[in-house]
Amino acid sequence: MQLVKASRDALLKPLQVVSGIVERRQTLPILANILVRKEGERVSFTATDLEIQIQTNADIGAGKDASSTTVAARKLVDILRALPEADVALSLAGKKLTIQSGKSRFNLQTLAAEEYPTVAQAEFSADFTLPAATLKYLLSMVHFSMAAQDIRYYLNGMLLVVDGTTVRAVATDGHRLAMCEVSKDGATGKVEAIIPRKTILELSRLLPDSEDDQVRVQMAANQVKFSFGAIELISKLVEGKFPDYQRVIPANNTKSFAIGREELMSALTRAAILTTDKFKGVRMVLATGALKITSTNADQEEAQEELEIDYSGDGLDIGFNVTYLLDVLANLKSEQIKFSLGDALGSALITMIDSEKFKYVVMPMRI
Repeated sequence: MQLVKASRDALLKPLQVVSGIVERRQTLPILANILVRKEGERVSFTATDLEIQIQTNADIGAGKDASSTTVAARKLVDILRALPEADVALSLAGKKLTIQSGKSRFNLQTLAAEEYPTVAQAEFSADFTLPAATLKYLLSMVHFSMAAQDIRYYLNGMLLVVDGTTVRAVATDGHRLAMCEVSKDGATGKVEAIIPRKTILELSRLLPDSEDDQVRVQMAANQVKFSFGAIELISKLVEGKFPDYQRVIPANNTKSFAIGREELMSALTRAAILTTDKFKGVRMVLATGALKITSTNADQEEAQEELEIDYSGDGLDIGFNVTYLLDVLANLKSEQIKFSLGDALGSALITMIDSEKFKYVVMPMRI
């Protein structure tokens, strides 16, 4: 039975959408597969790792009958990528899926569609829409501050807070914190959810850059669903209590100055070359009219940079992990940033000159 007949790219596009969450090593063999369902011309593709599920569809079906199967995601995608641009046909015969294009032919093992463990949808208590570009911007402004494999599992994700007409994203790994907020149409009661790191990274990859495309966000106590275009992404939420991020943001940092983002990033990049690989520490010495950046390593080598700034307050000598500073500077797009400091033991606050909607807090380190 023929399932699909389409150009290689028309078939590859929906497969690339869903196959990103398929892990190479699986506890259940069927999780290495994607579910292919055909109903007439409409063909849907579904992938899951039991935490996240992504589904999309395309009108590339052959014939008007209905059929379904599951097949190894990576093998299918790798074969299609390796084929030249031409028409491709997928056919199902018994337990084999045949891929044919020109004189190339491949047979892949399948597993029954009935055995595929799709994620059950919860009853959603919050429902709102955002432009795709707005949501993508929100995620991009904080995602780099998420922890990767912290034993405090609630840090391995991003807090999404919906309150009234505001949507706020917060991420922290315990050493730095990023917070950004955007406005949305229509008021919503307060809802908070910790979305897993993998979901955030996958969503960032899939979201279009268009303000015209809308994303529908539905939230429940243990699940979130994002729907945009032909894509539907469902994810479990991280259980746990996210840190009180409002208390982390310093309110009394009196030593403030504006500085060119690229100028500071270039100086820090050069100073980072001579930092110790393990600690990546740089010292920032604040004085009237100048910011001096220094770094040393175990070989007694030293780097020194000096930048002119408009500052006339008290001096300060403070150390930071240079990676945490470079991460935020590379992510911001504004020409100027505002740096606010308190004392040598207090956190630094980095904001944009023209907006209060983004805040980045970084803890100092002893050098």
